[in-house]
Amino acid sequence: MIQGIANVQQRIAQLQTQLGLNPIGTNPITVTKTDSSSAAAAGGGSFASALTAATSTGSARATGGATGDGIVAAAKKYLGVPYVFGSTNPDKGLDCSALVQRAYSDMGVKLPRIAADQAREGTAVASLDQAKPGDILAFNRPVDHVGIYIGNNKMIAAPQPGEQVKIQSVYAKPSTIRRVVNDEVAAMPSASTVAGLRPASLGGGGGLSGVPYADLFTQAAAKHGVPAKLLAAVAKVESGYNPRAVSPAGAQGLMQLMPSTARGLGVSNPLDPAQAIDGAARLLKSNLKEFKSLDLALAAYNAGGGAVKKYDGIPPFAETQAYVPKVKAALAALG
Repeated sequence: MIQGIANVQQRIAQLQTQLGLNPIGTNPITVTKTDSSSAAAAGGGSFASALTAATSTGSARATGGATGDGIVAAAKKYLGVPYVFGSTNPDKGLDCSALVQRAYSDMGVKLPRIAADQAREGTAVASLDQAKPGDILAFNRPVDHVGIYIGNNKMIAAPQPGEQVKIQSVYAKPSTIRRVVNDEVAAMPSASTVAGLRPASLGGGGGLSGVPYADLFTQAAAKHGVPAKLLAAVAKVESGYNPRAVSPAGAQGLMQLMPSTARGLGVSNPLDPAQAIDGAARLLKSNLKEFKSLDLALAAYNAGGGAVKKYDGIPPFAETQAYVPKVKAALAALG
């Protein structure tokens, strides 16, 4: 019972951190690149509402804009954890359905505990050729094993006793494939589509009442076709809306642009909010066009496009893997 309460408290703490509810002080001058400021900077009510939604129950309930790429990145955090039948604690071990449940839970999606029940969630996918990263692959009838598809006929799974969570080939035809989350951005052919459709998963061009530099976010959104709320969410996570922020690594300003990145974007002064936001909008537009995925576009903003290409997904850097869900949580809190 005590351990259960501790797990709940730990999860609440994680959600509070992701949503910026743990203040780190006011008006910081030097910040860590992924720090956030007080929730009051973006409207405490919005963040509190998002926290309530994130902790609510319900089958396959997604919060914070969960995507297939995000599910895969969450599952990869458990690579090397030993297989232990019946265990849901990664410190001790995980079985196949516990891994799937845990990865989805980390992205705000509630799934049943048992593999056979997980194999009934979401919508059916006709064949492996149509599967996308994040889909649940179920095996045998009745279902007794599940894994998470990562693309290229590979999946991540907790196979059997004596092994550990690993990436492996899809060794047999799945008895069913289930899609629980849909990555709307991944289906977009170009950044121009983002500009034209303003999908709800990215947020619209307005609705930033009370957010610092709202007018600049809106102007950059109209100019470059990148949703204003996405720009605001990035700024929230990068600097806590502090235009004077400088990270230990040398990233500068509201959008935490590295000097070399700023020069490449034509930003002469990254400490100037208007220039920083305009440059960040152009960078995000380029990332969305190249990677056609919100998760990967954000990962590229944090770690560089080269790293995303090298690892064919969100790089296995602790900062980057934490950064993507933080921005998406901030985006969700903006409505």
